[in-house]
Formats: sequence, structure tokens, C-alpha cells
Amino acid sequence: MSSQHIDAHRWWRDAVIYQVYVRSFLDSTGDGIGDLAGVRAGLPYLKKLGVDGIWLSPFYPSPQHDHGYDVADYCDVDPLFGDLAEFDLLMAAARRLGIKVLLDIVPNHCSSEHPWFRAALAAAPGDAARARFHFAAGRGPDGAEPPNNWHGMFGGPAWTRVTESDGRPGQWYLHMFTPEQPDWNWRTPEIAAEFERTLRFWLDRGVDGFRIDVAAGLYKHPDLPDSPDPEADARTRDSVNPLAWNQPEVHDVWRRWRAVCEEYTARDGRERLLVGEVSVPTAREHARYVRPDELHQAFFFDLLSAPWNADAFRKVISEAMQDIAGTGSTVTWVLNNHDQVRTVTRYGEPATGGSGLGAARARAAALLMLALPGAAYIYQGEELGLPEVDLPDDVLTDPIFRRTGSRARIRDGCRVPLPWSGQASPFGFTSGAEGAKPWLPQPEYFAEHATDRAVADTRSFWHLYRDGLQLREGLPQLGEGTLDWLDCPPGVLAFVRGDGLVCAVNFTPAPTPAPVAGTPLLSSGPCPAGVLPGSTAAWWMSDL
Repeated sequence: MSSQHIDAHRWWRDAVIYQVYVRSFLDSTGDGIGDLAGVRAGLPYLKKLGVDGIWLSPFYPSPQHDHGYDVADYCDVDPLFGDLAEFDLLMAAARRLGIKVLLDIVPNHCSSEHPWFRAALAAAPGDAARARFHFAAGRGPDGAEPPNNWHGMFGGPAWTRVTESDGRPGQWYLHMFTPEQPDWNWRTPEIAAEFERTLRFWLDRGVDGFRIDVAAGLYKHPDLPDSPDPEADARTRDSVNPLAWNQPEVHDVWRRWRAVCEEYTARDGRERLLVGEVSVPTAREHARYVRPDELHQAFFFDLLSAPWNADAFRKVISEAMQDIAGTGSTVTWVLNNHDQVRTVTRYGEPATGGSGLGAARARAAALLMLALPGAAYIYQGEELGLPEVDLPDDVLTDPIFRRTGSRARIRDGCRVPLPWSGQASPFGFTSGAEGAKPWLPQPEYFAEHATDRAVADTRSFWHLYRDGLQLREGLPQLGEGTLDWLDCPPGVLAFVRGDGLVCAVNFTPAPTPAPVAGTPLLSSGPCPAGVLPGSTAAWWMSDL
């Protein structure tokens, strides 16, 4: 984070990155959809908050079947969000403010509108154009059954049958998400070359690195055999089919990408970051992706998924420190993102906008995360304490809902556009004429969370995050390093960082004596001397 912690060119090791979900951040054109010019306008706000960089969700040309994660052109900007000239203005503004910029890249699949996939559909079976994807003959009479029993993560079979040029039913193609997102076949060398070209295109425009979507995917078992648990991916909505995910060849991709980044770093000393969305069963397997010649970092989701329990938190933190930090990388902590239920709601807060247990726990968890060694990622709106929004069926856009008809684990509720100001929707999100509507409706209670109100209220989530980030920047004990656990009463978690800085969290509802004495620096809630009320976290300078 700060050069007092580490050499400045290795900025990523303890950076705090803010995830910008572009279509929901700030709209500059009045069409109700956020855009790159809106991101640029919001940079001073993010600078004031104190983050080191931003991660931009996909803004590439796309038919938006999965809101940009179905990419039709990896080297351009969708007119919905602006153009390359606007992107360059955004990069220049971020550079002036000292804010790093990471792009979201999607190498596992593309859009069904991508020119190469359209060429594959027009080609005959066995043609080289089809080798860029996973095309295969069906099973059963007339090939009417899919080539294997895999299920997609968003529901339904992972295969769709095409109609050949002669009008007859033909081969099937693989899509681990939706039919509009065909999976690339990375066993075809042409794919690796094309993505290296894509990396260089954006690196030449000055980006500081990439967040890699589905980083454990890319390669599938070469024989595409049946899964022993065909519904596992759909049931868990996670990458658990061992034949479709985490194949050993994927590590060769990250070695090549790391070499590209190192090439650019050698030119100017400015290290480019690769951070992966790696969904694997254990911290030890996770660590295989962050070896010195592969990804710099990979999101550690176990903290996000841990139940609100001191023992559970201590276990996942200890495993991460042992297995991941032991590789020479640093752990990349995350409590929320664009695919998860908002932290306030996940920890027990009803979606009403009021204060309560979920809000108290979310504040404590934020302070805990910012005290841990390594890097941290903050999803937009978490600093405002936004709850998950319960949306009616008729406005839902998530392809999971379209494919399954179920509201289970749909993602629209965490993607509702941010409230910036005012007492009624659109809350300053869009600059359009009166009555302009955001692409997802904002509830009335968003007025309580609007940015202008949060900045003015020193007791708000925003000030907790801002004060924590300021202390993290100024205290040498924080950022990269190690932690030592302290003995605590049941339900309390505490560790010491460096020279006497203690983070303590009370997970229990009843007041519990603080495990250490000293000078309070920051608390997630009212914290009388010597006592940590339930669902409270605090930083202390102790006498240890």
C-alpha cells in the first residue's frame, strides 16, 4: 500500500482495490446505465475514500446476456459505456490521482456473437473454426443427447445443439455458463496467441493489471468424459466438476501471462498485477495458482463464505496465512463482490435499510479484513452499508433466473445502482431528465445510504472504511506482514500485528471483556474502555 511497507513497484502486495461494477456506479449520459465517464467523475470520491486502485467490470462490446461477461470483442469499448477515447481519459485521470486500474478479462468463454464463434457456426464439423471451441457429436439415436452429462453453473445442460448449414440438427457446443457464452478450447494454440494480443492491447494503454474471470477453468479434460456428479456445478453454483475445472494445463497459461506482465515491468519498473478468480476446494490448491511464476494473487473466498463464528474465522485465516502467504505471495481478502449477497444482509440484516445485527457484523468484518496481512478488495456500496435489494420478478435480469426460474442465489440484488444524493430515485445516479430510471430500481430506503449523507455522518460505514484505510496507510504494523493470535475468551478473536497493534472482534451478542488493554485507535461501534460489545471490532495499541 505505502512505500513505508514495501518497495513501491510491488504495490499490489497490500493494496486495497475498489471493485467498480460499471453499469451501476454512475451514469453520465442519462440512459440509466453507468458508464466510463461516470467512473471518471467518481474518481475523486474514491481518492477521498483512500483506496489504492479500482477493478472495472467488463465494458467490452457485448450483447449483455450476462452483463458483459459474454464478450464479443476483447479490444474495444461497448457504446453503452463509452469508447476508447473515453477509456483513455479515464486512465489519464486515474494516473493523476495515483489510482491503479485493473481490467476484468474473461478467458474461459466469449459471447455467442463473437466473430470466431459465428464463424464456427457457419463452418462444417471438423473445420478449424470449430476447433477454437468445444464442438462434439451427440450421443444416442441421431446424436440427440448431449456429448456428456455436465451441467452448467447457471442451470440446465452445459451443451447446446446447433443446426448445420443444410438445416439438419448437428453437433453440440460446450458452455459452462449459458448458451450465449461458449467456452474457448484452450487446447487450440490460436486461443493463447489471441489472448496474449489482448493483454498487450490494454497494457499498451496503461492498465496496471487484470482480474481474471474463472481462472481455474479454461482447460477441460481432453476426453470430455461423464462427471460422477453431473449436477454438482448447478447445485452449488461453484466450480466443482473436477473434469471441467482446475485441470493441470491451466498453470501453463498463467506462466505465459506472468511473463508478459514481467516484460512490461522490466521496461519501467511498474509491476502489472494478475489476480485470479480461483474457485478450488482448499487453500493448499489455491496456493498453487500464486507461485512466483504464475498469478500474483488469487481471491481467497473462504473468508467471505465463513459463518459468523470466531472459530470459523480463525481457521480460514490461519489456513490462508499458512498455505498462501507461504508461497511468497500475499493473501487477497474479500468479503463481497458482484456475485454475492451484500454483506449486511448475509450477516443477518433484513433488506429494509435500517440498522441492526447484520450492519453491526458487516462493520466488524470490514475492520477485521483491513487489519489482516495482505491485500483487500472492497465491492462498491459496501462502504455505504448497502443491504441486498429484494427485487420483483419482472425486473430481474440475471441469466440464472432466466434459466432456472428460481430466485436462489440470483445476483441482481447486489447490483442495484449506487445512491449518490437526494431523497428519491435515481439518487443522483443518472444525469438524465427528471423521471429517468436506473436499469434496476432503487428502493426508497437508499436515501439513508446516499453518499452525500454518508460522508457527512461521522458514524457512517463510509467513515469506518475511510478511517480504517487512513490508519492502514499510516501504521507500519498494517499491510503486508504476519499476525500472532492472542488467547481470548470464547467467541472473541484477537491478533497482534507488528509492534503492539491488536485487532479484536467480539462475535457474541453479549458484552465480553476485551482481551487486551491499551489505547483504542478505531472501533466498528461504541467501544467503552475494556469492553467489546457484541458484533464489534476494534483496533488497539496495546502494552504487549
